[in-house]
Amino acid sequence: MAAADAPHLLVVDDDERLRGLLRRYLTDNGFRITLAADAAEARLKLKSLEYDLLVVDVMMPGENGFELTASLKAERRVPVLLLTAMAEAESRIHGLEQGADDYLVKPFEPRELVLRIRNILARTAVEGTVPEEIRFGSFRFDLKRGELWRADDPVHLTAAEAGLVTTLARQAGTPVSRERLAEEAQFSGNVRGVDVQITRLRRKIERDPKFPRYLQTVRGIGYVLKPD
Repeated sequence: MAAADAPHLLVVDDDERLRGLLRRYLTDNGFRITLAADAAEARLKLKSLEYDLLVVDVMMPGENGFELTASLKAERRVPVLLLTAMAEAESRIHGLEQGADDYLVKPFEPRELVLRIRNILARTAVEGTVPEEIRFGSFRFDLKRGELWRADDPVHLTAAEAGLVTTLARQAGTPVSRERLAEEAQFSGNVRGVDVQITRLRRKIERDPKFPRYLQTVRGIGYVLKPD
């Protein structure tokens, strides 16, 4: 059994036999594994849990691996390793263009899969190091304390506002979905409440709240914090 603090992977593949083999092999190599038979099931599991990495088959019925990867990468920073039987260079390039972190052609050596997963996790651990503070315009936000300052003057934030800024600051420059913001800021799933709080935040941060420079809307997804 993998340790409770081991990296948690979501394996998405419509081949039941391969899912079972991957579960056993990856668990034996120290990973926690959750399985999904298609993109729809993967999305359901992603609503309730955060994963350290996704292993995604390309050729699946319904939403394929390319489409799932592109959609997920637009709203979160989860690493994705694509598995496919298509060995053509154009397929590999297309997968990487959709945001995949790596690409492995079937059939593959299981040891190579483990090495690629560990390399991605090591790389994203370095890239994902969260700074102690984020600066934008004349403002700075202390992530550890959840405090916003304008020059040397504190800016009052409600607990809800501080929760939103913290989540956005941790992924500065990357769009975050309303659903994820509601969950992490503990809005009890009230997605529309996120919009209300963002409007209030803009009044405190933006020179012109109607044309925000820092707290920007990403149509169809949610919001993004754009630091300087």
